[in-house]
Amino acid sequence: MTVTVEPAEPAAPAPAPGEAVLRRQRIRESAARTYARSFPIVPVRANGMTVEGADGRRYLDCLSGAGTLALGHNHPVVLEAIRRTLDSGAPLHLLDLATAEKDDFTEALFAGLPSGFGENSRVHFCGPAGTDAVEAALKLMQTATGRRGALAFTGAYHGMTAGALAVTGNVAVKTPLPGGGEVTRLPYPYDYRCPFGVGGPAGAELAVTFTERLLDDPAGGVVKPAAMILEAVQGEGGVVPAPDGWLRAMRRITAERGIPLIVDEVQTGVGRTGAMWAVEHSGITPDAMVLSKAIGGSLPLAVVVYHEEYDGWRPGAHTGTFRGNTLAMAAGAATMRFVARQGLVERAAVVGDRITARLRALAAELPVIGDVRGRGLMIGVELVDPDAEADACGSRPAAPELAVRVREACLARGLIVELGGRHDAVLRLLPPLTITDEQTEAVLDRLADAVRAAAAAGPGALPGARP
Repeated sequence: MTVTVEPAEPAAPAPAPGEAVLRRQRIRESAARTYARSFPIVPVRANGMTVEGADGRRYLDCLSGAGTLALGHNHPVVLEAIRRTLDSGAPLHLLDLATAEKDDFTEALFAGLPSGFGENSRVHFCGPAGTDAVEAALKLMQTATGRRGALAFTGAYHGMTAGALAVTGNVAVKTPLPGGGEVTRLPYPYDYRCPFGVGGPAGAELAVTFTERLLDDPAGGVVKPAAMILEAVQGEGGVVPAPDGWLRAMRRITAERGIPLIVDEVQTGVGRTGAMWAVEHSGITPDAMVLSKAIGGSLPLAVVVYHEEYDGWRPGAHTGTFRGNTLAMAAGAATMRFVARQGLVERAAVVGDRITARLRALAAELPVIGDVRGRGLMIGVELVDPDAEADACGSRPAAPELAVRVREACLARGLIVELGGRHDAVLRLLPPLTITDEQTEAVLDRLADAVRAAAAAGPGALPGARP
């Protein structure tokens, strides 16, 4: 008797580590997810600037939680503060009750506020996201002035709740929604894509003149607003630093007209721009500062700090359940003190200048780089179509498809960078303030290689990693 043995079916290849997690995320999470689309990885460990995926690959993280991780991932100072708080038995949630941890955080925060601002200020603890602190600041000034409306700027990003979204400039996230409140949109000085078509100091001067004359024009259509809100460096808007002279002019214009000035320091705070707070570059003193991200030491925390003359709220005028995050306060206090003590503010300025200089040299070699700009370790690289005709300012059309190819080429080379700005054509670099010289060189080498490869590959092709 002959027995025929059928050949065994070849075993299906084992799924890549983390692939099941990614598949379940795609199925279960909303279509609004963002970073998960850009970076299809499953981080399992992280230390400093290094993130390790489930597949064992390591990446240098130049996103840093969108600027949240001033000290990088799992810094020993942060972990020690969290462990100490946990081991102490301190309550982790107490609404807005007084605690030793909150008191210590407030001491650390006020000790580092800009000179002339902290001496006569109050702090309000908000819900754990920056957008709620923006809402609080706008509501505060409406209460104090008895007025409605706000002055905001092109390119601005202030959050995704109703009031914050109203003063945000990005049309794409506003389009499906009903009217966004009484907001007058003013031109932000964007040298490379000047709203007046002239660029440079002349463009900033025109932005000042336009603002001043519009507000003083009895037929200009602008009812005196409750506040002006701005970013000293626009982050999501494409890493666009405001000229110091323009910021001083906005402070003068608002002060002369009795309009409170709110500065959104959610992404720029705690040393990111080479100053503890971005307003310090210009020397202005705002009426209110909105703070989040890095002040929580990697954990959710948001506050608004404002001059005490505006403290006209009634109890409960702006409240929320998660205003008492004890762990975030402990981690945030430790982070702010470490940044100040270790000179990381100054280091951010030095390393940022080094990165910017190297990238500008690369721009001279690669015409797909239209502009390199930023302040400290908040840097943007705008990618353009080098074959298109330049406008009157010498700028060329944005190249969003190229930007996507560069981002993917960076990921293939073990580098995490995200996009922003008009048409998502700006590579945004937000490395931790603790980045080493060796890591700086590695970031620059990988980024340069990725831009070269993506530019050479052309549309429809994605460059692979180097061996």
